This record gives sequence, structure tokens and C-alpha cells, in this order.
Amino acid sequence: MLDKLNIVKQRFDEVSDLIIQPAVIADQQRYIKLNKEYKDLKVLAAKRDEYVTLANNLQEAEEIISDGSDPEMVEMAKMQMDEAKSALPKLEEEIKYLLIPKDPEDAKDVVM
Repeated sequence: MLDKLNIVKQRFDEVSDLIIQPAVIADQQRYIKLNKEYKDLKVLAAKRDEYVTLANNLQEAEEIISDGSDPEMVEMAKMQMDEAKSALPKLEEEIKYLLIPKDPEDAKDVVM
């Protein structure tokens, strides 16, 4: 999952660089398209950052627990590990939902 999120982050960085270029701003059609893509990718990029933070917290907590030299740090690490373990599955489900490709027809204004 992290590989997919890294690809999304890379594309987000590319789009954020493109939308500030004068040539793109001059081409309104392309600018609108890139700006919409930027808004869509921004949510995923934020979730990726949250996922990476939780994964790093979990790894750090495991290292502190395995070291076990300071009992207070071990207790805090156990709390941090419990929080990360409970938050990761929910976040993974949100990310999986966000990774589902969007239907291009959804953006159209239609009343039935």
C-alpha cells in the first residue's frame, strides 16, 4: 500500500509544481484540469502522511519496548503502540476507499 501512496505523493508533487508555472496558468483548460487533480490528490497525500507517521510511531514504539531499559519509556511506548495499532486499520480502509478510481462522469452536472 505504501508503494501506491508514494506514487500518489509523487504525482501530487508534480501537479503542485505544474499549477504554478506561467505556461500552465495561461492555458485555462489545462489549469482547471490540473487544479481539480491537485484537490483530489491533496486528500490522499494527507492520508499518506498520516499513514507514514503512524507506521513510524509503531516501529519506534516496538524498538523502545524491545530495548526495555527505561520502564517509563516502555509504558509510553506501549500506549503509543496501542494507539497506532487501533488507528492503522481504520486509516487503511479510508485509503483503500480513496484509491478507488473515480468515474469521469461523476463530475458532470446532471439532474434526472
